[in-house]
Amino acid sequence: MARHGRGLLALCLLSLSILTGLGGRALAHEVRPALLQITQQAGGGYEVVWKQPVVGDMAIRLSPRLSSGALARITPRETHTQSYLVKAWQVPKGVPLDGQTVTIDGLAQTVTDVLVRVDRMDGEDLNAVLKPSSPSMVLSLSGPKGVSVPTYLTLGVEHILAGFDHLLFVLGLLLLVGVNRQIIKAVTAFTVAHSITLAVAALGFVRFPPALIEALIALSIVFVATELLPRPGRAPTLTQRYPWLVAFIFGLLHGFGFAGALAQIGLPPGAAPQALFLFNVGVEIGQLIFIAAAVGVILLLRQVRRRITWPTETLARLAPAYLIGSLAAYWLIERTLAAYS
Repeated sequence: MARHGRGLLALCLLSLSILTGLGGRALAHEVRPALLQITQQAGGGYEVVWKQPVVGDMAIRLSPRLSSGALARITPRETHTQSYLVKAWQVPKGVPLDGQTVTIDGLAQTVTDVLVRVDRMDGEDLNAVLKPSSPSMVLSLSGPKGVSVPTYLTLGVEHILAGFDHLLFVLGLLLLVGVNRQIIKAVTAFTVAHSITLAVAALGFVRFPPALIEALIALSIVFVATELLPRPGRAPTLTQRYPWLVAFIFGLLHGFGFAGALAQIGLPPGAAPQALFLFNVGVEIGQLIFIAAAVGVILLLRQVRRRITWPTETLARLAPAYLIGSLAAYWLIERTLAAYS
């Protein structure tokens, strides 16, 4: 009966994932935060650098704007990487930066955030986050400085809850283990593992190509999907016997994916450990929210299953594996091609 409930849960959640994910080309990482970094320079000028996430050749239409109109009058230097579009403006001495309004045109039509960082001459930095609901802010350089607690904590929560590939892996793990004590061990192992690689990657000790990491994350989901397929008469696999071990191994891989959100935008100088800790805590909060919601739906569906008269055995056995595997295989092909393009 629990299998039926899990199968129906997977069908509902994965149908939503397909509707939102396939239409947006790897939507899992379209929600990576963008970065607007403004660096004050001697003489009164400042440099403005805009980093916007892209997938292959596709990029959402976002454009930073200052109320003085300085960015509109200057042609930016533009470069591309596999994961980001970078634009840089060199603004000469003119209108003071303090008191200007910065706006991200097009942000209201997206699901991403923009981290705004102002590096001041006196070494005191300003950090803030612009959201689709509030795409502009006044640069008050006499305001709060340093890393803001809600900034990186919120980024962590939003990154995991909007990262459909990471959530799909957690869902597959939950469906494989079931609602029992084993899931606590598996989730703990996954958390410890991705916390390790998140730290070492975000702090710059280890670097891997982002496109390769994203492709391997998709491959890990395909692997979990194959483990969900029924094997009547066969001995349990290593994953089924020791799910915590597999969760730990793939958790190391997913940690590099989490670090991608921070590696590209960077950590605030002088407050990197605090920002990293807050982001990691945010990721864990978001993950626990998802697991709690999924478990709640499973328990509810167990009750609903008792009132269903039509046969659902085949659906319960095959739907989770095929739906998870199909979406992950799509991501794997897309990201592999992007890595080679």
